[in-house]
Amino acid sequence: MSAPEEVYEAILDETSQLLVGNEDAIEALTIALLTNGHVLLEGVPGVAKTTIANLFAHAANLDYQRIQMTPDVLPADITGTHIYRENLGEFDLQRGPVFSNVVLADEINRATPKTQSALLEAMEEGQVTIEGETLKLPYPFMVVATQNPIEYEGTFNLPEAQRDRFQFKVVVDIPDRADEREILERFDRSPSLKPSDISNVIDDADIGEARQVVTSVHVDDKVFDYILDLVGATRTHAAVDFGASPRASLAFLRAGKAAAAIRGRDYVIPDDVKRLAPIIMSHRLVLGTEADISGRDPRDVVEEVVDTVPTPEVGLDESTTSSVAGDDD
Repeated sequence: MSAPEEVYEAILDETSQLLVGNEDAIEALTIALLTNGHVLLEGVPGVAKTTIANLFAHAANLDYQRIQMTPDVLPADITGTHIYRENLGEFDLQRGPVFSNVVLADEINRATPKTQSALLEAMEEGQVTIEGETLKLPYPFMVVATQNPIEYEGTFNLPEAQRDRFQFKVVVDIPDRADEREILERFDRSPSLKPSDISNVIDDADIGEARQVVTSVHVDDKVFDYILDLVGATRTHAAVDFGASPRASLAFLRAGKAAAAIRGRDYVIPDDVKRLAPIIMSHRLVLGTEADISGRDPRDVVEEVVDTVPTPEVGLDESTTSSVAGDDD
């Protein structure tokens, strides 16, 4: 298995044994895995945010550590520290839970801003510095954070710099009646089934090969311009004080290539970019005071931008229309 669409379908099929719905979240996590991204999952308590991350890590055969964020969690609780071993007469490095392939920062907005910032170096550089010693993190490495909506009691808003380092913010909604019934029926049939019971369906080689395929996906000049037009429109929108940063443009490029690849294409189309706009840009916007007071949602602003910016028509010749699935030659 090396094609990105096979990796995605294998993970989706396996996680679907326990997970009802939430295909968008699994797709976002798969794209992030293939593009060195990080994902923020937002939703009210009880909508399976933690379970989604746990299932994904198990299906993808990745080491997984969960950090329950609370106001008393310290940066050293995440990264690690040196502990004096009296019997040895020396300090020993005690690595923190950040040294894992998938790090779940559960309820990240319940931690203090100082503790939240402890993840910044890890997310950006793939390394952490502990008391002056810089240490590389495992490969692959991704942070999956969950948060409750900011109006919930006891939460701290994520700083703009940290929000910007999340490739995606995916809103996990309450399931509709049909999905909730399916949840009940599955639990009734298999009440003891848990994330650790599902199979590892991919390995490091699959991830590495799929990543190579993603890097070779073609991006037309018109798609580059479309990305820049979308991001630029957020910076001039009347309701926005601070629009999406250049990191958003890079996220569109990387994620757009992966989104095309998991659909079996070796070229990006404007619809790939358009579908990604809400989860790439909404958490990066800082609304103006008036818009904030009136309760405007950044997702509505992104929707307006997508509706306003013209979608280009991209013509592709035969050299850019082969399927990424085929290592058939």
